[in-house]
Amino acid sequence: MTDLKVELLPWQQKVWNDNARFQVIAAGRRTGKSRLAAWKLIIEGLTTTKGHVFYVAPTQGQARDIMWQTLLEVGNPVIVSSHVNNLQIKLVNGATIALKGADRPETMRGVSLKFLVMDEYADMKPEVWEQILRPALADQKGSAMFIGTPMGRNHFFELHQYSVLADDDDWSGWHFTSYDNPLLDAEEINAAKKSMSAFSFRQEFMASFEAAGGELFKEEFIKFSEEEPEDGNYYIAVDLAGFADVQKATTKTNRLDQTAIAVVKAGTEGWWVANIIHGRWGVEETARRIFQAVRDYKPISVGIEKGALKNAVHPYLNDIMKKNQRFFRVEELTHGNQRKTDRVVWALQGRFEHGQITLNKGEWNTQFLDELFQFPNKLVHDDLIDALAYIDQLAKVAYAIDFEEEEYEFMDTYSGY
Repeated sequence: MTDLKVELLPWQQKVWNDNARFQVIAAGRRTGKSRLAAWKLIIEGLTTTKGHVFYVAPTQGQARDIMWQTLLEVGNPVIVSSHVNNLQIKLVNGATIALKGADRPETMRGVSLKFLVMDEYADMKPEVWEQILRPALADQKGSAMFIGTPMGRNHFFELHQYSVLADDDDWSGWHFTSYDNPLLDAEEINAAKKSMSAFSFRQEFMASFEAAGGELFKEEFIKFSEEEPEDGNYYIAVDLAGFADVQKATTKTNRLDQTAIAVVKAGTEGWWVANIIHGRWGVEETARRIFQAVRDYKPISVGIEKGALKNAVHPYLNDIMKKNQRFFRVEELTHGNQRKTDRVVWALQGRFEHGQITLNKGEWNTQFLDELFQFPNKLVHDDLIDALAYIDQLAKVAYAIDFEEEEYEFMDTYSGY
């Protein structure tokens, strides 16, 4: 132990200092996740008095290629023997580190595990963890580390979401990009970006949990500007979600829709999306957020999706308006008997393609673009783009009202009024 000098990158040190029993790390290519795993395997092996330490890759060949030489390098002072044929390393305290392939799960049954690393977990069948390896940790109360680069929104995504959102102290979740490795030249990453598709770059280098979408909306359509246009009026459209208790997130609740409040300044040159406020709130908090948005942006029209959720939030909204002596009318937004895909495409695709939608920069951008680029995909939420699409209906209603009230006085040809 005294001869070991554990050398870690800044992001690796953060994970190292975390005491959660189960750690889930989504990281881009060449971030250094496998080297962190090697250090953890060595140290966990040195501190165990009984039980095995496993490193598991999708195949045994991958386990050898990814981890064998790295383990021999970092653990050299404390390794007493190594056998490449069975991919086992024996440490000075008698503990054994074994490299395994998830494609041969039968070789991992019946063991007692102290520590486990599952590398590129997205490429494995989830049953390997759930039915074989998790039970193997039980008698030792062992711990595990899951590492990998995302491959869409599969079981690795679900596990990462749980580790980040769940009210479970045993789990912690981390996300790092290739830029988090200071030893990797950022210019080389930028060069790779130029020759890769946007989807592939975000997945491989930015560790984005993306599912391939329909490519209805392309990255080249997107324009940003923090400068508010002088022309136009503000509109607010609200797409409501169920009012659940969001204090405790689980693998079930993390799939819940979010309420989205789209704030747009629409003028002759198009839409400037000032903000999309979003979250999972209770009914009272939802009403408060809507009122705050109206107070801050002073729209000429506010619309909320018609239905039971609107009926639920409306009394609370009325109470807030009375309390603050600030009143506004709420328009009912409807689906118009259209499928969501058709409605969203009709409202947004042409505008984006022709540069008539500009996004203000804000924290909501990442969530919004994630939804936009993957629409329509059942694995991905679409709450923010759904709210923005409603602006089309809301603005048309508002324009029609302005048109009727300001430019024409309609008269009955018989009665004269």
